[in-house]
Amino acid sequence: MRPIALSAAILAACLASPAFAAPKVAYVQVSAGEDLRKKTDMFDEREIGVLTTSLKKAIERALPATEGGGTLSLVIEDAKPNRPTMVQMAKTPGLSFDSFGLGGARISGSYVDPTGAKTPIAYSWYETDIRWARYRGTWSDADKAFGDLARRLAKDQFTQTR
Repeated sequence: MRPIALSAAILAACLASPAFAAPKVAYVQVSAGEDLRKKTDMFDEREIGVLTTSLKKAIERALPATEGGGTLSLVIEDAKPNRPTMVQMAKTPGLSFDSFGLGGARISGSYVDPTGAKTPIAYSWYETDIRWARYRGTWSDADKAFGDLARRLAKDQFTQTR
């Protein structure tokens, strides 16, 4: 009797697994939010381009384009660098590129599946431990947030904030 119960449990798990499947995505659109664009003391179009490209690449690695899939629209609402950006270096005499801090990012958006159903997306991650910041690049923590979001979307987990 036990093998039958075990087989039933395995079958139930296999049938339930499509509920946790990655969403099918045909197109990924990434943009910068108004709050991010207002930070002209920290960013210029070049930095915003670096961030949007990085997020788009992370998503496309985790969710390859699929014909007949939905549209994933993401907005980078906020991003904090680990090191000074070029704009900050130009505007602040005496600021050293050796300076470091805690970074991260906040992303929102939506996924519209082929039937037109819309699912909101919200994710944020900011580093809380400065011990490793010294060894990281300008956008390392933001890149980690982008990668974490991509992995969560691949697991069909659309919202989480920290």
